[in-house]
Amino acid sequence: MKQLYTTLFLLISFYATAHKDVSGQLLDSQTKEPLIGANIIIKNTNRGTVTNDLGKFFLEDVDEKDTLTVSFLGYEKLNLAINNLNTETILIKEEEIDLSQVVVSNNPTTNLSSISKIDIKLRPINTSQDVLRVMPGLFIAQHAGGGKAEQIFLRGFDIDHGTDIKIEVDGMPVNMVSHAHGQGYADLHFLIPELIQEADFGKGPYYTEHGNFGTAGYVSFQTKNRLNRNTIKLEAGRYNTFRTLAMLNLDLKSKSENAFIAADYNRTDGPFISSQNFNRVNIFGKYTNRIADNTLLTLQVSTFSSRWDASGQIPERAVTSGLIDRFGAIDDTEGGKTSRTNASIKLLQQLNKQTTWENQLYYSKYDFQLFSNFTFFLEDSINGDQIKQQESRNIIGYNTKYTNTKTIGSSTYTTKIGAGIRADFVRNNELSHTKNRNETLEQIAYGDVNENNLFAYAEERITRGRFVYSLGARVDYFTFDYDNKLENAEAKEPQQDIAISPKLNVLYNATENIQLYTKAGMGFHSNDSRVVVARSANKTLPKAYGTDIGVIIKPTNKLFINTALWYLYLEQEFVYVGDAGIVEPSGKTRRMGIDVSARYQLTDWLFADADVNYAFARAIDEPEGENYIPLAPDFTSIGGFSFQHKSGINGSIRYRYMKDRAANEDNSVIAKGYTVLDFVLNYTQKRYEVGISIENLLNTKWREAQFDTESRLQNETESVSEIHYTPGTPLFIKAGVTFFF
Repeated sequence: MKQLYTTLFLLISFYATAHKDVSGQLLDSQTKEPLIGANIIIKNTNRGTVTNDLGKFFLEDVDEKDTLTVSFLGYEKLNLAINNLNTETILIKEEEIDLSQVVVSNNPTTNLSSISKIDIKLRPINTSQDVLRVMPGLFIAQHAGGGKAEQIFLRGFDIDHGTDIKIEVDGMPVNMVSHAHGQGYADLHFLIPELIQEADFGKGPYYTEHGNFGTAGYVSFQTKNRLNRNTIKLEAGRYNTFRTLAMLNLDLKSKSENAFIAADYNRTDGPFISSQNFNRVNIFGKYTNRIADNTLLTLQVSTFSSRWDASGQIPERAVTSGLIDRFGAIDDTEGGKTSRTNASIKLLQQLNKQTTWENQLYYSKYDFQLFSNFTFFLEDSINGDQIKQQESRNIIGYNTKYTNTKTIGSSTYTTKIGAGIRADFVRNNELSHTKNRNETLEQIAYGDVNENNLFAYAEERITRGRFVYSLGARVDYFTFDYDNKLENAEAKEPQQDIAISPKLNVLYNATENIQLYTKAGMGFHSNDSRVVVARSANKTLPKAYGTDIGVIIKPTNKLFINTALWYLYLEQEFVYVGDAGIVEPSGKTRRMGIDVSARYQLTDWLFADADVNYAFARAIDEPEGENYIPLAPDFTSIGGFSFQHKSGINGSIRYRYMKDRAANEDNSVIAKGYTVLDFVLNYTQKRYEVGISIENLLNTKWREAQFDTESRLQNETESVSEIHYTPGTPLFIKAGVTFFF
């Protein structure tokens, strides 16, 4: 018996000395800023983690003989022997981009965001339109003078301005519920492109943190906490285009505090015969304070304002007949103005090595006014059909998230629990018939909207051997109220509804460089409050049911491939059409397709990428041949070459391709496809950068936004239904110089 006790004691002593918990914080060696989302992997195993928002990581029960592999795109790759690891602070140096730094991770969101990190590091992102294109397969179209939110296309959806994609910046929502121009309207122009640190995205309704509008997917942008250097940029181009940017660190003389401000001014007349007179101003400020080693306080404020004139969508017959030039207009009095001011306070705390808790309170003040004319003289043969849409909105929101990771035996459990509330107070939400932007002829809709969304979610991710299981659910509770302020309007009772959205993701790490995954989940997109109240909450929160089956492969150190087969079914919903002030029901729909994304490093300085996306989108209850979903893209591709030579020469040449697609339900009207080539070339040195960018390098005649619309010109006796479009930008050259200090 004594011998048995001695043996057990020796075994326990050996295990205690041979295994230990490992923790640390990963910092940029120059700025000492935490590196968020870096991969920490135990070499030659499936075990690992990623650094949190403080740059920290924790691994339990690690063999002292093991080695940690630390990798983060754009930084040196480290192999650290655990028995020699005698500090919790790990400094790594920034270096040239190498795709060997990208690993296939156990964290499902890290694998997807790796693609966006590659793209942000390699592609010059210097316009507001470039920002959303970091999501593979996402296309955008601008059709109102540059100031209106872009039209978005993804996975067989014409998402309009945001109905089926959730967009947020630093935890603050971009989508506007019950918006004057359309449900989910997402104007991202307040984001200065050069401030983007990373873009997290996901396709499908599989993510517990992302609720309303997250049916086709979500995009979440994070801005920088610190500027690597002060920057002044000046750019000028065709069509009286001018842009200036300043990003300046503020000297707080404290290692624990950091602050910077950025300002951006844009103006252009555009290629149209009637000048766009486009002007936009952005101002952004951010302050961070490491109150303690485990606590980070972030304060940020921003304001943005924009105004513009627009030539609108033009009818095909007016151009082919010679009535107008393709850059002309039927009604050149369109245009608008908008502004948004944001404020946010966020507190991130690491309660212990296994637990973080994040709290955020935010506020947005938003104003919007838009003048459009889609049908010209169809309804009013004398004054024309111009409409005004406007609103004034306040948004107040709160988010909280608790994350805990623990190891039990051979399994790792990550628990995520979150909750929050968003309240929208919209005043004078208006649709009116106007003339020449200064005379109101009739108010069609006018009232106040109060809409609240209370939500909570929970998710458990289990890593066991080669498998990762993620099971979660989300609950969203909505209240809708609309005070119709038009004379003789019948008062309607406020409505409420609840959505429960379960999610399940399973990953299988077949090898170190091959990961199979399947995702399944439910999501929803809410209807406009005006619709909900008018129809007594019928189909208030129509659901989306989706599934993905995919594989992530890294066959060589220089090649990264992600491909997925997917399916998405949407229930019937009622859609408020803000342009006409009416409610249109739409039936059940299904979409299925395949996405392929590849990133390849040809040499130390030359990179290639391609995203190829096919989608089959149909209405379910309509007869065959009459079940096309108007403007739903079926085949798209984006790709090109990027280069970053050690001499300082860098840039890219890229293409965008969209195939012809149905513009109406029976495919009798076609929205023409296009291929556009863009080119960027920069010469970057320590103190300065000079560059040139060329949009539409081959001067292709293409149509950016297209709609099958019934309209009537002033000299016509009968209306005509045909393609109306906004011409795509012709050859556009812009040159710039940037100073660093």
